[in-house]
Amino acid sequence: MACEAPLISVLMGVYNCEKTLDESLRCLEAQTEKRWECIICDDGSADRSAEVISEWQRKFPGKYILLRNSRNKGLAAALNRCLAEASGEFIARMDGDDLCSPERFEKELRFLRDHPEYAVVSTDMQCFDENGVWGLRQYPTEPGPEDLVKGTPFCHAACMVRREAMLAVKGYSESEQVARAEDYDLWVRMYEAGYRGGNIHEPLYQMRDDRNAAVRRNRRNRLNEARVRLSAIKRMKLPLRSCVHVLRPLVLGLLPNRVYHYLHRKKLMRGSR
Repeated sequence: MACEAPLISVLMGVYNCEKTLDESLRCLEAQTEKRWECIICDDGSADRSAEVISEWQRKFPGKYILLRNSRNKGLAAALNRCLAEASGEFIARMDGDDLCSPERFEKELRFLRDHPEYAVVSTDMQCFDENGVWGLRQYPTEPGPEDLVKGTPFCHAACMVRREAMLAVKGYSESEQVARAEDYDLWVRMYEAGYRGGNIHEPLYQMRDDRNAAVRRNRRNRLNEARVRLSAIKRMKLPLRSCVHVLRPLVLGLLPNRVYHYLHRKKLMRGSR
């Protein structure tokens, strides 16, 4: 049955996710918190992603909303289209090739209701590939402004955000200057506006992280991450010594993919022990 008044609007921007989308949507259907809608923007996919979504629409009338871009416009533009259609009090994210635990929405919703001072909640995240779970990424419990310059303080795909807070900062920036760092830029602008968040230290989200993921982290994306870190210093009025953190993504961007892949996995495998 479709929810007449969804409490949570799940935003998904998908691009060529035909092979993984069914599994991701099954995770939504398995949620213990059932008061949600899912708004999916097919961002110019060249595969059957849109057809897969249409099949879910037929199975669950009113539960899924499909939007389509005639060409690939990027994640920020796709999510902004979804946000414009959202009616829930809370905005959740999900990617079309990832998984999440059945209790994810229930626990995130409880956190935000128990902590009215927070506008954002996310969780720790497991990394998996075709061989299973291999790593764990953890985030600060209560990120402060000083944490923003060290990297994104929340797992974007696992987050839940109060809709009023997202609208207050006008959603995601679609600037090429923050491409593939649009979530990081969102947190910086939200913190500048006075919003804060917290993380649940349970791995309620599972991100597909394989060798292809390293290829997507090109030098331009690393430069954009450095720009956002510098923006955080300026917007949060952090001390000049914080500028050392701006150099890290630039250095990583110079590493060969195989070296970055090795260091990335080594770090996250330590976190899973």
